[in-house]
Amino acid sequence: MSALRTLIEGPATAALPRLTEQESAVVRRELAELEAGAYSGPLLESMRKLAAAVPERLYGDSARVLLRMHEIAGSGNYQSNLSSLPMVQACFELGLVPEDGPAPAELIVGRGHIAPAFYAERYVRGDLPFAPLATLHQGGLTGVVHQDLGFTNTMRYSLGVGVAQAVSLAWDLARRGEDRKVVCLAGDGELQEGVVFECLRFAHEADLNNLILVVDTNDKGIEPLLKPLSRGYLASYLGRVEEVDGLNSATVRGSLSELLAAPTSAALVCRTRKGDHSFKPAASAAPATSRPAKVSFANTAGTALAAHQERTGRELAVFTADMAARFGLRGKVPYTNTGLAETLSLGLTLALPEETVKVVATDAMYYMDSLSMLTEATTGVRNLLVLAGRSWGAWGGAHNATNLLGQLLNTRVYEPVTAAEFAACLDRLHQHPDTTHVISAVDAKFDPPAADCAADVDGGTWLTPPGDEQPQAAVVTFGYAGVLIAEANRELGIPHLHCAALDPDLDSATLARLGGCRRLLTVEYNGAHGGFGERLRTKYLLPAQVHGVRQDIANSVHDRQLRLHGMSSEQLGELLRGLGEWPDGAELTAADGIEEGAHATAHA
Repeated sequence: MSALRTLIEGPATAALPRLTEQESAVVRRELAELEAGAYSGPLLESMRKLAAAVPERLYGDSARVLLRMHEIAGSGNYQSNLSSLPMVQACFELGLVPEDGPAPAELIVGRGHIAPAFYAERYVRGDLPFAPLATLHQGGLTGVVHQDLGFTNTMRYSLGVGVAQAVSLAWDLARRGEDRKVVCLAGDGELQEGVVFECLRFAHEADLNNLILVVDTNDKGIEPLLKPLSRGYLASYLGRVEEVDGLNSATVRGSLSELLAAPTSAALVCRTRKGDHSFKPAASAAPATSRPAKVSFANTAGTALAAHQERTGRELAVFTADMAARFGLRGKVPYTNTGLAETLSLGLTLALPEETVKVVATDAMYYMDSLSMLTEATTGVRNLLVLAGRSWGAWGGAHNATNLLGQLLNTRVYEPVTAAEFAACLDRLHQHPDTTHVISAVDAKFDPPAADCAADVDGGTWLTPPGDEQPQAAVVTFGYAGVLIAEANRELGIPHLHCAALDPDLDSATLARLGGCRRLLTVEYNGAHGGFGERLRTKYLLPAQVHGVRQDIANSVHDRQLRLHGMSSEQLGELLRGLGEWPDGAELTAADGIEEGAHATAHA
């Protein structure tokens, strides 16, 4: 099967019920052609070939295409893409996104989440079929730039990396004596990243005259910027700064064309507008008797912090890297938005009074940008709480980020799944102020389990008790995986121990039960290497089969992530049923557990 068919056939077929009648008809023709034809080349080349074979265009306006892509997906960064669309159109018109042959300059898309704007423009130009557009964030097209899809650069985890890629390429072209410029599309929020300051300073000191920074200036990151982008800052490092109406593609094209011809580096500031950061489908009328909509567990953090402050009377200093909405901080506790500055968020905790509870709220994977400052904080700051939001959605993420945080000195990591467990983590910080407490705050909507570890947040609690007899099999889970296993285990009744701590302290009675099992399974929606299961095996010498995430995180919605990593209810149910299946008289040894765990996870 061709790479293109493998990528889009399943997600496009699943999207058919969400398409209009005309869209569905075109997608069915495209899928039939894809099945019948020869499309074995690279992805973009195959897409062009398919678009030529089924040339009908449903829409001639890329802004309309962009909206339909997000309506079909039900999520994404629609407003970010819309604000940058005129700049994208200008790049196409100047030949910076070539169909064949070299472009007049190299194009780096630093604002990596505007990949859909390029897809939309390619579609109206006859360069892409419609079927891939219907798979955005659903296991098909990624919402972030990737070389396989016609971009010069690939982005993974962090904003700011695109500017680093652009400066790297500009430096390499200059040292080789090649007279080519590098155009980097960036955003004013992105320019708050520490790496961008380092890059522009280096570009200035290395006398690079081949870098054009095109900035979508909409005065917003996820939240509004505290102050507008400093044009003087850009001028001090890039020399020339031009400012245009960024909503007019012809104006952008004219100014960018002039800067490409000029003998110097420059910044083109494009004034735009941006609505709400995350796309939300139009709400349908809900029945009057319906239950209130669930919110993401991470979104309950503000309520938990407010309750802790009221209960203890303690002073809070809350810093967030543009993620107050994600953690539900607004209206709950005062906070300081540092913008997209993860290192600064930690740095601001270093000299505060010891008794102040310092809360740093951002994304788990972002901390890998600032591990040195985090290490400084964990070894020198008392009463430090790190809220590590964990969303493996459209941006993807580093599967081992939680484990890396757990390896820092003086640090304990927890993944609570009930309000009581969250409160217990905060109370534990109060009792152990010299230990940094990391709360992995899961961005998922779920009903809390019937029992939790609130009474002993470092221990475990049986969600499905083993009874009086020694069980032959059991499953032990970390955090959110406990919710997933509880659902899969509802009809099976396998003894299930839930832990909120990444590195739990289990009592002797519990260890005796686990150690007496012929089959023992650990499950974590987390990187397996250096994670929960491996820690249990090492610390307690339990012959456990470890089931966790063993590959990098894709750019797709939560439900598809679960299946990708063997964490759907059906997959986990199959894994649990396998615990009760072994030959008569066979004994499971520690070595058997190691081999079987690796085998089972690899084939989940």
